[in-house]
Amino acid sequence: MRIKLATWNINSVRLREGLVLRLLHELDPDILCLQETKSPVDLIPRAGFADAGYPHLIARGQKGYNGVAVLSKAPIEDAGSIDFCAKGDARHVSVRHESGLVVHNLYVPAGGDVPDRDANDKFAHKLDFVSQMQETFDASHDKSVLVGDFNIAPLEHDVWSHKQLLKVVSHTPVEVDALNSVQQAGGWIDTSRRFVDSDAKLYSWWSYRARDWAASNKGRRLDHIWASADLDGAIANGTILREVRGWEKGSDHAPVVTTFDL
Repeated sequence: MRIKLATWNINSVRLREGLVLRLLHELDPDILCLQETKSPVDLIPRAGFADAGYPHLIARGQKGYNGVAVLSKAPIEDAGSIDFCAKGDARHVSVRHESGLVVHNLYVPAGGDVPDRDANDKFAHKLDFVSQMQETFDASHDKSVLVGDFNIAPLEHDVWSHKQLLKVVSHTPVEVDALNSVQQAGGWIDTSRRFVDSDAKLYSWWSYRARDWAASNKGRRLDHIWASADLDGAIANGTILREVRGWEKGSDHAPVVTTFDL
């Protein structure tokens, strides 16, 4: 069975319902994971997605903040969610696809602007969240994927300037080390970097603040799809849809896509 899986920080699913529908039509994924849906679950526009061929939706949501959702063509089972850091945030949901694939959809806290856990509660929250990810997603997870907006660009060429961003939240050494520890503890495979060498620039996010984001190209790779080690031979291809960042009134994130031959 071939499964095309995509993840996208949509930055309000109700505001950008039309763009989600466009992506579903043009990309035709089997599973689409959304983050930062910013909607209670009962207000997510299910009818339009069902009409587009995605009748199965499992989500966690809250008004105006956070939120994660999984859309699927085929049946999916709600596999629960974790209240990371016990804050009551809608930042994780897991589903089990009819193929047996388990998908963990995550929205890691951004961490604020000051990379100091003592001076910035948001940064402390982020580090604690990632630490709990390491404890939770160990090597016992078979036929599983971790996807979503991790809000960390781990590699030197995952940012437009490694040197200039070393003290900027999302690329600081303490964050990178924490995320690397999650990956190593679980034996997770970074599927995007399977197809793009680590010495090549690769981004999934470009700031709204840039006057011309495409020309300046000051991006960061904050969005990820990781596969458990037993899926190593099933990773068929992967890409980041940079052009979607340029859609009118789009999210500041681009979708990340990986296809698995299970």
